[in-house]
Amino acid sequence: MRWPDIPFARWKDTGASLHMWSQIAGKFRLAHTPWQNHSWHATFYVTARGLTSSAVHTGGSSYEILFDFLDHRLIVYCATGAERSFALEPMSVAAFHQRFREALRAVGAPDRFHGSPNEVPDPVPFAKQTAPGAYDADAAHDYWCALRAMVPVFQQFRAEFLGKSSPVHLFWGSFDLAVTRFSGRPAPLHPGGFPALPDAVTQEAYSHEVSSAGFWPGGGGLEEAAFYAYAYPVPGGFADAAVVPAAASFDAALGEFVLPYAAVRNANRPEEALLAFLRSTYSAAADLGAWDRAALDRRTAPMGKPPPI
Repeated sequence: MRWPDIPFARWKDTGASLHMWSQIAGKFRLAHTPWQNHSWHATFYVTARGLTSSAVHTGGSSYEILFDFLDHRLIVYCATGAERSFALEPMSVAAFHQRFREALRAVGAPDRFHGSPNEVPDPVPFAKQTAPGAYDADAAHDYWCALRAMVPVFQQFRAEFLGKSSPVHLFWGSFDLAVTRFSGRPAPLHPGGFPALPDAVTQEAYSHEVSSAGFWPGGGGLEEAAFYAYAYPVPGGFADAAVVPAAASFDAALGEFVLPYAAVRNANRPEEALLAFLRSTYSAAADLGAWDRAALDRRTAPMGKPPPI
């Protein structure tokens, strides 16, 4: 099914495992990739089989990490042709950490990376998280199928903007798929305050005005999968802006607009419903924030449409 049902009750334990496991793999990319603005060098991307780190160039070779949600394996590839994999199955975070480091060494990759998670309260080093962990293969597969359904919509939305924008990528720290647009103007210094994340990282990420949207599979007070949209800095009147579809609303506790995944999934035209949410929440942020939309929006800017090829 293109837009599968992903109930949080079925997903949450598998999601908790994948959050920590993706942080472990993501820390490898983070440790061996030059820093890019807004931490874009650390993210994962949705593929035809799962989630990839993309190529990590280090130690005279190149490596790629793949969470394969068809065969349910973690695979480490090397440019030499060597590869090593192990099953994605119920295991502790500590066990995954050990198997991942062994797989890195088996293909000649360095196994050095930071050993504790980010963006979680009271972080415990991966090697000390020995409690049994869950992995429901069907839940993981359906989550990935949901990502595959929404990524083309996010890509279409990104393509409509001429200004600086992020790739459509998954942040393993917060475990959300995101795409971000920038006005081009500097933003006030962000106060930071995210758990287990240096304020300097947050302040660099929000160094310029943004309108950001994405998908969160649930947890942390939001007990359902949902799309979100927010702005930094928050322009006056943003919370009261009219956005669509009707199922979208402003969550005062989160400080952002939220659209339940189920509302998109059950819409007559899910892609159109999601695109309407992305466009309307951006319009609210950009109009209230006095962005130069005539120059930034592809559909209105001079020379904004690509030539036929």
